[in-house]
Amino acid sequence: MRVTVSVAVAGASGYAGGEVLRLLLAHPEVEIGALTANASAGDPLGKHQPHLRPLAERVLEPTEPARLAEHDVVVIALPHGASGELTDALAALDGPTPLLVDCGADHRLESAADWEQFYGGTHTGAWPYGMAELRHAGESGTAAAQRQVLREARTVAVPGCNVTAVTLALQPGVGAGVVDPGDVVAVLANGYSGAGKSLRPHLLASEGLGSAAPYAVGGTHRHIPEIEQNLRRAGAADVRLSFTPTLVPMARGILATVTAPLAAGADAAAVRRAWAEAYAEEPFVHLLAEGQWPTTAATLGSNAAHVQVTVDERAGRVVAVCAIDNLGKGTAGAAVQSMNLALGLPEGLGLTAVGVAP
Repeated sequence: MRVTVSVAVAGASGYAGGEVLRLLLAHPEVEIGALTANASAGDPLGKHQPHLRPLAERVLEPTEPARLAEHDVVVIALPHGASGELTDALAALDGPTPLLVDCGADHRLESAADWEQFYGGTHTGAWPYGMAELRHAGESGTAAAQRQVLREARTVAVPGCNVTAVTLALQPGVGAGVVDPGDVVAVLANGYSGAGKSLRPHLLASEGLGSAAPYAVGGTHRHIPEIEQNLRRAGAADVRLSFTPTLVPMARGILATVTAPLAAGADAAAVRRAWAEAYAEEPFVHLLAEGQWPTTAATLGSNAAHVQVTVDERAGRVVAVCAIDNLGKGTAGAAVQSMNLALGLPEGLGLTAVGVAP
C-alpha cells in the first residue's frame, strides 16, 4: 500500500523555499502541506512564486510550530538564526516531532567557537549533515557511512551551497592523500540568487548587470569553517583555506575552481584515479571526460554536480572545478535527497541529474 508523506515548508516565499516546492511537486510520494512565511503571511503563494502554478492559490500561513508539527516532514528555509529558534520550539511540543530538514546554517557547524566567530549568537548544536556524497576518512568506494547517518536521521542540516561545490571539487584528493590540504585556494563565481530576496543596493540589477564583484574577501565568508569541517571529515589533518566568492551576472549557479599542492609522490594518473573511484557510483556527481570542463549552464535546474580535475605540472598544484545549481544541488536538491534517505525512500526520488540548457 502506498504511503503519502506530508511535507510542510517554512519560508515558502523565498528562493530556497520555492525551489524545494518545485521539486516536491514532482515527488510521487509527497503531499504538500502547510506553506508558511512571516512578513508574507496572508498572501497567495503565487504573488511570490508565480512559476509554481499548481500552488499559486494557496495562502501563506504564519510560521507557527504547532501547525508545522502536524506534518511528517518540515523543510525549513529561513535565514540563519531563525531556524534554530523554530526547531527548538518544535522540539518542545508534546507528541512526535516531524523529520526536520533545515536549509539554513543553524545546525551545520560542529564547533560552537566557529559559529560564534562567523555567525555570532548562540550555537544551537550540529545535526546530521545533509550531503549524501560526503566522504569519511579511510572509507573506500561510495560514501556509505554518510548515507547511513542520513538513513538514521530525524533532523538534517542541509549544507551551504558554496560548501557543496568546494567539498565535491576537492574531497576525493583529500581522501586519497594526493593533495596537500594545508594550502587550499578556492575562487567561486556565484549567481545572485544565493544572496536571497532581500533588497540591498549591491544586489540591484543596475549594480550587478555587466559586473563581477567579489564579496566576503579575506577569510570572512561564513562557509569557510563548514568547508574545513568537511575536508577534515574526508581525512585532512590540517586545513588552510583561502576562499573568495564572486558575484557574476547570472541568476543561479556556482562554478568553484579549487587548487591545492600535489602531494609528494603523487602524479596526474593517481589524481585522476582518486576522483574517478570516488564518484564512479554516485548518481548525481559526474566526473567529466578528460578535457571537458564544467559549466553552470549544464547543471541548471538539476541536482547534478559536474566535476573535472587536472594537474598543473608547472605550478605543482591540483586544479579541481565543480559546477552546481546553487538552488538545486546546493540547497533544495540536497534537502530532498536527504529527506528521501531519512524516510527510507529511493535516494533520487523527485530529483533529476538532467540540466536545462542552453
